[in-house]
Amino acid sequence: MDMREASEAPAKKETGRLEAFSDGVFAIAITLLILNIEVPPLDGGTLAEAILRQWPAFLAYGVAFLAILIMWVNHHTLFRHIRRIDRAFLMLNGLLLMAVTFVNYPTALLTRYLVGSDNQVYTTAVAFLSATFVLIAILFNVLWRYAVYHDRLLGPNPNRAAVETISRQYLLGPLIYGVALVLAFFSPAASLILNGLLAIYFGFAGRSSATEM
Repeated sequence: MDMREASEAPAKKETGRLEAFSDGVFAIAITLLILNIEVPPLDGGTLAEAILRQWPAFLAYGVAFLAILIMWVNHHTLFRHIRRIDRAFLMLNGLLLMAVTFVNYPTALLTRYLVGSDNQVYTTAVAFLSATFVLIAILFNVLWRYAVYHDRLLGPNPNRAAVETISRQYLLGPLIYGVALVLAFFSPAASLILNGLLAIYFGFAGRSSATEM
């Protein structure tokens, strides 16, 4: 091991510990989503009918699961470039993880009030989920921009093209999720669809930056 490798070893250990902790939080957050889907009671119909009546719960679960999955993928991508951490970064990462685990709550609201409620309640539930995604998108931006400012936490030879690509993509997050939030007050269904499409977009948009190392 040369001097450079020896100096980088402690930094790798610290980033590895943070990644492992973060992965555990993401895993817990995504697992808790299934608890919003309960075994349906049989109210005079068949079991198949009772399961079909739970479609709002399955829809909310699918949107939230996909969103958290893509958040985890993007978080993993960041650590392909981030090679050091400091106390401020740890706190920012902790705030992001807190917001990620919070997704379970608006998902539970959406599961309960997606159908069978008046339009105002339904709209509020969808808007609350979208607002949570806006907050998470903002926190991702803050975390990433703190790390890349003057190469604060990047490796010795950062891939400029990949870093700039991530920065551009992240700028879109709060803006488009903000559109989904506004849309919730006019068409909650369209807002849910847009949130799902955004998760897919960011999942595929991050592939190039993940491989440009």
